[in-house]
Parts: sequence; C-alpha cells; structure tokens
Amino acid sequence: MAKQHYATSSLVIGYALCSSLLAIINKCFLCHDPFNLETAKKFAPAAIVFYLAIFTNTNLLVHANVDTFIVFRSLTPLLVAIADTTFRKQPCPSKLTFSSLVIILGGAVGYVITDSAFSLTAYSWALAYLVTITAEMVYIKHIVTNLGLNTWGFVLYNNLLSLMISPIFWFLTGEHKSVFSAVESRVEGWFQLDAFVAVALSCLFGLLISFFGFAARKAISATAFTVTGVVNKFLTVAINVTIWDKHASAFGLVSLLFTLAGGVLYQQSVTAKGNIASAQHETASEELKDESDSAEYDEEKQKLISS
Repeated sequence: MAKQHYATSSLVIGYALCSSLLAIINKCFLCHDPFNLETAKKFAPAAIVFYLAIFTNTNLLVHANVDTFIVFRSLTPLLVAIADTTFRKQPCPSKLTFSSLVIILGGAVGYVITDSAFSLTAYSWALAYLVTITAEMVYIKHIVTNLGLNTWGFVLYNNLLSLMISPIFWFLTGEHKSVFSAVESRVEGWFQLDAFVAVALSCLFGLLISFFGFAARKAISATAFTVTGVVNKFLTVAINVTIWDKHASAFGLVSLLFTLAGGVLYQQSVTAKGNIASAQHETASEELKDESDSAEYDEEKQKLISS
C-alpha cells in the first residue's frame, strides 16, 4: 500500500507542478487558446479517459515489472487499429500492416507464457490499462481532429482537467490517509531533495511528452501514434535489464523483442504505403495538368480555325 501511495501521490504532485508551470508559460510567452467552460465540457471526457489511463498505468507498475508493462503496451496497436476502423471509420490495415500487428501480439503472448512473476492482481491492472489506453488513443485522436485547439491548448485542457479529477481518486482510494500519516511521521524531515528532483524531472518530461504527443496525434493516425509509443521502448528494455533484477527470462526477453520488432515492421509498412499514396497523388496531379493543358490547346486551336 505504501508503494502505491508514493507512486500515485507523486503523480498528483507532478500534475500540479506541471499544470502551474504550463499556465505561466502560456500566459507570458506563448500563443494559447483561452480557457472557457464550453470547451472544457467538450474536452472533459477525454481528460477523464486520460486520467484513468495514467491511474491504471501507475498501479500496473506498482504490481508488475517494467517488462510486463511494455508487453501490454505493445498489445494496444492491434486493438487501436480495430477500434479506429470500427468507430472512426478509418481504412482497414493492409496485409503487411496487419501482419506486423499480429507479430506484436504473438510476442506478447510468448512473454506472458514465460512470465515467472505472474500475478492475478498485476494482470487485472494490466487488463484495465489495456482497455483505458485503447479508448484514450482513439478518443483523443477524435478530439484533436474535431475540437480545433492548437497544441498548447490541448496540453492545457488535458493537464488542468486531469489535475481537477485527481483529488476525487485521492479520497476514493483512501490515499489521503496514507499521505497524512506520512507527513505526521516526518514532522521535521518530510522533505527529501532526491524525491523533489525526481518529481521535478517527471514534470518536465511529462510536459514535453504532452506537447509532442498532441502534435504527433494531429499529424498521424491513432494506430501509428500507438506503435510509435511501443517502438521507443527499446531503450526502456535495455535500461531495465541493466539496472534491475526484476525482468523476464531470456525467452521472455526474446518475445519482448519480437513485439518491438513488429512495431518497427509496422512503421515500415505505413511509410511504404504513404510513399505509394504520395506517388499516386503526384501521378494523378500530373495527369490532370496534362489534360488541362491539352484542353487549353484544343480551345486555342478551335478559336484559330473559327477566326
């Protein structure tokens, strides 16, 4: 319970500092969307789903190792692709794209089979995280497509509304009692510099991730954004194996690498498809231009004959 308390409480503090810093930066230096109640109401469901994704993510990391988190995170592209096609009426993935998503799924299943630290509690949180992060990816893509805010506007609404939601969970989960007990037990030495630095760095990276994340959501599909989040876990795996002893077996790590390799293959398939589409668009434009030039030539020729 203590570990869970520190993880989620640090998250609440991080949101507070991050949102405050963001408000100052927006006010003094940046062009930003004004905060108004009507827009906040439209964005509120997205903020709730985002907070639930963070909440389940934190509890998953409390009860499971980093490898388990990465595997379940790697399952999201396939689910997001299905949800994107079903609810947002996006085109179905190509055969190569779908194959890459299946490779991701196969690697994840291989990892789960060899997970020596299997825990029902951990996998329950993992399932909850899988559902919420899939919903978050698809719904926020819908929001950024239709709401019309700039990138900093999305960052402001997302973090500020999430911060307003966090006290509700703070009391519902009973964490406020643990926080008060921790403060009372350390009347003089409750402030720790290393913890403060860790939270401050978390806020800084959270702000950067939020900004670049919303910018990426505008530019690419929900599935592509999800896979991007999976592929960047290579470094996480390397660091986890190096500094922690709580990681998967050799076969489990191979399965984990398969999920990441599937993510790389997905990126290649999407890039190839994008290049083909671009080439087709250029060819079509050239054909239209040729037809237009030919029509103008025929028109001029007809005028000369008439005169």
